[in-house]
Amino acid sequence: MTDSLLQRIAGGDRAAVAACIDAYSGLVWSLARRFLRNDADAEEAVQEVFLELWEKSARFDPAVAAEVTFVSMIARRRLIDRRRKLDSEPVAEALDEIEHSLSDDAQGLLEANAELARVVDVIRTLKPEQQEVINMASWLGMSHGAIARQTGIPLGTVKSHVARGLLRIREALGEPELAGKATS
Repeated sequence: MTDSLLQRIAGGDRAAVAACIDAYSGLVWSLARRFLRNDADAEEAVQEVFLELWEKSARFDPAVAAEVTFVSMIARRRLIDRRRKLDSEPVAEALDEIEHSLSDDAQGLLEANAELARVVDVIRTLKPEQQEVINMASWLGMSHGAIARQTGIPLGTVKSHVARGLLRIREALGEPELAGKATS
């Protein structure tokens, strides 16, 4: 079995660095654009993500998670840190003015973010294999078949992990009528 790109990078293979950028730049860029406000912030963040990948490449263990999962988790953590830093920078407007100027759309986004935080909390309570499958399906938009190929988990098990994970999320969000439909 050949080493993964991150294992090759950890071993000092310079060609693996370029191959890693080719393989994962699209994923990292799309995550950066989702998390950050503009292209300049996203470009800086992508560079930071790849630097962190080189630094932490020796920590990658294919027995624990798939390489794409490791890359996306490093990217997600780095992007969350960067977003928090950007959000903590002082804003010229007073908070009261901002709160009163929120449109219905913005208020809806705030509520959606609160719901997303609850979803993330529920996902953290799932078994590690379920977490990995749910993250690959939702964050990376991978099909069940692609997840099965990437992880080596049987397709039926992937589908079960997704269905059970979504059921737990729906129940936690107080949508039991939708949860019952997930099992039928």
